[in-house]
Amino acid sequence: MAEEIIISVSSLETRVALVESGLLQEIFIERSHTRVTVGNIYKGKVVRVLPGLQSAFVDIGQPRAAFMHITDLVDSQFKFIEAAADKKIQYPPIQQVLRDGQEILVQVTKEPINTKGARATTSISVASRFLVYTPKNSHIGISQRIEDTAARERLQAIMAEIHRPEDADGFIVRTASERATEEEIRLDAELLRKRWRLIDEQGRSAPPASSVYEDLPIHLRAMRDIINRETASILVDNKKVYQAIERFLTDFIPEKLACLQLVSLKVPIFDAHNLEDQITAALDRNVPLKSGGYLVIDQTEAMTTVDVNTGAFVGRRDLEDTIYRTNLEAAAAIPRQLKLRNIGGIVILDFIDMIDEEHKRQVVRTLEKGQQVDRVKWNISEISDLGLVEMTRKRTHESLLKMMCAPCPACDGKGFLKTAETVCLEIYREIQRKALKFSGGECVIMAAQPVIDRLLDEDAICIADLSSALDCSIRLQVETSYSQEQFDVVVPLQF
Repeated sequence: MAEEIIISVSSLETRVALVESGLLQEIFIERSHTRVTVGNIYKGKVVRVLPGLQSAFVDIGQPRAAFMHITDLVDSQFKFIEAAADKKIQYPPIQQVLRDGQEILVQVTKEPINTKGARATTSISVASRFLVYTPKNSHIGISQRIEDTAARERLQAIMAEIHRPEDADGFIVRTASERATEEEIRLDAELLRKRWRLIDEQGRSAPPASSVYEDLPIHLRAMRDIINRETASILVDNKKVYQAIERFLTDFIPEKLACLQLVSLKVPIFDAHNLEDQITAALDRNVPLKSGGYLVIDQTEAMTTVDVNTGAFVGRRDLEDTIYRTNLEAAAAIPRQLKLRNIGGIVILDFIDMIDEEHKRQVVRTLEKGQQVDRVKWNISEISDLGLVEMTRKRTHESLLKMMCAPCPACDGKGFLKTAETVCLEIYREIQRKALKFSGGECVIMAAQPVIDRLLDEDAICIADLSSALDCSIRLQVETSYSQEQFDVVVPLQF
């Protein structure tokens, strides 16, 4: 199915949208004050070793130190990354490998999220169009997305010629290599080796906590990582970025040069393709399904939950068929939502309970089929006895919601406010605590309009009784700047 890459550039941010048949599939945002750091290489300095966590914090020149676990280390004595697949491996104490003040070359693998710093590793890799170069790992791998046996055998033969065991380096063959020629792959390999030599040299002379290598800007990363055989057009609304992409395509992907277009519209390019509304919809908690059912997506610190509901869909045959069709439609919609919202970590899918085992298998198959096109690493379990599907999706960046939104200042991110009745009861208790101050005088209650309205209406008798019991007059005052949960009970100043 034909795909479009639409790039919108402004002085404050660059946005890259992947669109399929008019439907937004993925959105990548890079803002001028928060540049993406995943893939960047730094000369780090160990600032704290934590033996109890088998971890260390490394200063890379960012506001928060990067976190590094023992499994993120590659050392000349301990090849941890290569042995990580062996569950029985015995890692040495981290204090035997790292020490405070030690300088090491690290690469960021995960952006800072919430209050956590970046995640870093000494297992450095450098990516190009066709290959990923791993200078400290001699493994040769081929993308699992290349399923054709003949293509895999051809690529294995090419890499056998390129890879020199004495260099102790390795490569991962990317999906884009499936139709690449031997010469193109060979040139890519040499380019990556030269680039690594420059990085290594600069890393030796660079001062601690400084940047050694920065990955490509977002518009060029999109060309390197997103373009595939289905890409039909690349639309850009900025001449400078257009020229940079044009040079990149000319050098590395000339067959896609004809797809590149510089557009100048009377309306913003995202508006012209109805993308702004789709981005706004991606921030909503509810996702409608065509049948009338809907998904409810809740993101929390620990995990994301997706609840499936039949909604207005009543089906035509029986209850089991209605539930099956709703779950099937939800399973097809969920992969797109996870990509679009960039949701990572643990995801719990609460499908409606099904009795038929074949229906359960079909729902999971549909979910897995939708996830096949996801470039991010994922894993899906079978439906549990409780009707839940547990899955994981690798998290390297903030989700779209966390990037574009902040917790509500009124409810502090809870999503709920105390009712006016609850706040009124809290006010009564506060007055009782300060009863001695108000006795024989005056009390002023300052609160939001809904609370004052209730005190004047439903609770008017309670206010009168309280005033009589405390022998004080009670005055109500609306504070427009207060949220519904805020109030003050004070003694007025005397002049």
